[in-house]
Amino acid sequence: MKRVNIGLLGLGTVGGGTLNVLVRNAGEISRRIGSELRVTCAAAKTYDPQLLDGIDDVIIHDDAQLVVSDPDVDIVVELIGGYSPAREFVLGAIRHGKHVVTANKALIATHGEEIFAAAREQGVTVAYEAAVAGGIPIIKALREGLAANRIEWIAGIINGTGNFILSEMRDKGRDFADVLKEAQQLGYAEVDPTFDVEGIDAAHKLTIMASLAFGMPLKFDETSTEGITKIEPRDVTYAGELGYRIKHLGITKRTADGVELRVHPTLIPEGRLLANVDGVMNAVLVKSDMVGPTLYYGAGAGSLPTASAVVADIIDVARTLGSPESRVPCQGFQNDAIEDIPVVPMDEVETSNYLRLSVRDAPGVMAEISTLLANAGISIEAMHQYESHSENGMVPLVMLTHHLREKVMNESIRQLKSLDVVEGDVVRIRMEHLS
Repeated sequence: MKRVNIGLLGLGTVGGGTLNVLVRNAGEISRRIGSELRVTCAAAKTYDPQLLDGIDDVIIHDDAQLVVSDPDVDIVVELIGGYSPAREFVLGAIRHGKHVVTANKALIATHGEEIFAAAREQGVTVAYEAAVAGGIPIIKALREGLAANRIEWIAGIINGTGNFILSEMRDKGRDFADVLKEAQQLGYAEVDPTFDVEGIDAAHKLTIMASLAFGMPLKFDETSTEGITKIEPRDVTYAGELGYRIKHLGITKRTADGVELRVHPTLIPEGRLLANVDGVMNAVLVKSDMVGPTLYYGAGAGSLPTASAVVADIIDVARTLGSPESRVPCQGFQNDAIEDIPVVPMDEVETSNYLRLSVRDAPGVMAEISTLLANAGISIEAMHQYESHSENGMVPLVMLTHHLREKVMNESIRQLKSLDVVEGDVVRIRMEHLS
């Protein structure tokens, strides 16, 4: 039986899981591809020696370049993460004629164009299923399973940390900071949680999905990103009373003016399947013209779920070794068919909105606010004033608007904040009905 040699870069959570899957399911994998997958070397500064129990002939280097340049390695699997030195190692592997598998969403979202171009020049492939939504095969679905469709839009819960925090805030009425601390203790969030709670991690993943869905370059720098740090328990409660749930969504839509790329907290109707994805789970809803909406749900992180996607990529690459013409293009479209579709400026995006204001409890206040919004052409779907037990004479006012442009809403929020009857910030959360 032909043997395919693999070199691993990184033996941490995902690297260790990948080694585990390759060993545990070696027989099943060989049956699927007619070849033996063998990890011959790996690079790691530190690792758990128990990972190698029962595994023979794996050489461990402390210098990743020795794996990258090893003439016997067919596939280099990059599981280090981050921008650098991962970029240098991946490009080095490509220069040495190696196929590359990576789980690195930040690397693909920011340097993917350079990496894919280098791979085309060398006649090798770069596979990255694990870069988006962990064990959920969303890359394969967009690149292959839905290839007969014109993708219209994608909306996804693609960061488990943020989803866990919002789920706990809704179910238990807890504060953001309290839940974040627990998420860090449980290992769901990093010591520096910025990438998760500010939407950067989700923006990396959304950038990749948009490129696959619409056949466009990777445009991470043009993705509008907003985090969940300003969401309060009362916003979660008010949304529930109005029939909505708050989720941190990555949304990309094809429009007549280009493609929308945005990550932000979003109210969605509580009856939607996406609204009922809780905890650290991920889910991606794809709307396409032929099949309609399809939902992809599962574990978006973790050692074995992510390793499952990594090994699936290794299997795909192993199947096509020696047959370049049978490979699926890295971005799903032929290289000369990639279109530089413009990203719609966030100011021009149209959404409905949830607004929460702290207003003076006095006659005529609601009329004054309604007049201001009406003069801006903003139609109100619902308005509710809540009781307040504070002593400053201010009460919460919640409104839902109909669709309008972002720039109109931003200007109206600025004017609302300048009113004498309004105190503090105006909380705005966008709404999507996903219909």
